[in-house]
Amino acid sequence: MTALLEVEDLRVAYGKIEAVKGISFSVEEGQIVTLIGTNGAGKTTTLRTLSGLLKPVGGRVSFNGKALTRVPAHRIVALGLAHSPEGRHIFPRLTIEQNLQLGAFLRKDAAGITKDIQRAYDLFPILGERRKQAAGTLSGGEQQMLAMGRALMSQPKLLMLDEPSMGLSPIMMQKIMTTIVELKSQGTTILLVEQNAQAALSLADQAHVMEIGTIKLSGTGQDLLHDEGVRKTYLGED
Repeated sequence: MTALLEVEDLRVAYGKIEAVKGISFSVEEGQIVTLIGTNGAGKTTTLRTLSGLLKPVGGRVSFNGKALTRVPAHRIVALGLAHSPEGRHIFPRLTIEQNLQLGAFLRKDAAGITKDIQRAYDLFPILGERRKQAAGTLSGGEQQMLAMGRALMSQPKLLMLDEPSMGLSPIMMQKIMTTIVELKSQGTTILLVEQNAQAALSLADQAHVMEIGTIKLSGTGQDLLHDEGVRKTYLGED
């Protein structure tokens, strides 16, 4: 497989405080790769940097062979890297369909946009049923579906998902995780940050454990799922 995303010695700081301290990892095309860790480990900061919302103070990021360090966020989306952020950040006063249309703001192919909106409705039928409804009236789980659908509207090669199950019921969380697997089967590469380590590791081809800005442990999802230290620290086992 070819490395779609390569991160080398990435360092990110907020003022004088270094939040990401020289991490390196790669995402191969067709994989699900997950970053797990406690709050403050640097996971969200890493995703925000990869999508161009934060600028690193050191290191190198390349996507599909192109260096991203000086590329603005909107151009990163155009290159095929989309970010569904923590907290969803939908537009509550706009309809579901308008939110999806905004996800395609860089595209000019009207027929393709219409097709991909229908794809979002196929993935999440409840969105199709409520397409003219204001997004702010949706439940938390439905808003997460909309945030994922909106990110998919840019036709990403790699989709970054930040805490997609946060605050969701077990049933809704399972729906989101099932959709992630379905997206992989359709050819979308996934970089997943997820508070539910059990679910994330169960899905992941590769996984990395982050602690206070560094990667402490890496391996396959199954290897880390059965690692005694990971199970005690992140899965709540004695």
